[in-house]
Amino acid sequence: MPARFWSCGADSTRASGLYSGTSEYEACTAGPSALFLLRVSAPTTSQLTRIRELFQPTLSFLGYELYDLALTGAGRNTTLRVQIDRPQGVTLDDCERVSKSLSALLDQADPLPTRYDLEVSSPGAERPLRNLDEYRRFIGRRANVRHRVGDNEQVAEGRLTAVAEQMIELQLGEGKHQKTVAIPLGDILSARLAIDLSRH
Repeated sequence: MPARFWSCGADSTRASGLYSGTSEYEACTAGPSALFLLRVSAPTTSQLTRIRELFQPTLSFLGYELYDLALTGAGRNTTLRVQIDRPQGVTLDDCERVSKSLSALLDQADPLPTRYDLEVSSPGAERPLRNLDEYRRFIGRRANVRHRVGDNEQVAEGRLTAVAEQMIELQLGEGKHQKTVAIPLGDILSARLAIDLSRH
């Protein structure tokens, strides 16, 4: 049985928490950039589809969405990164719970041939916005949007106030300086949530 250790990136409300496991866990850290890590056995990118299919039923049963799955690095520095999500957010305890469940699945299925690290985390406070459903889910939150304007690029940051099939609306500024801009979805190059200091 390979040695395991966890740490977890979670929402800011739980970023200061600390997990202390049994002697099976070698190390544990906490903080906004911490991750739950699990040492298991190893890397091939061609197996991601199989791993996704392996994880999906368990994550759905536990009440989580598989937000992202990626295999990075090479050799002994290979990492399988799993990001989980749910409407109420993800905490350190959620990452620990999912890490243990995925550990059991990986031990049984052994989907990759060599050693690798498994990282389980949340998408983070500045998560990317990737599709209409995610824009709609975060109406009312601040967003940072990089978009085309003619031959140039601009960045707009403000509160997401409306989402249609072809565009989004952002409220920029406050008070008498407040204005609303409409950005066609086809012009958006990238978008992410932005930290809203007024909510803290």
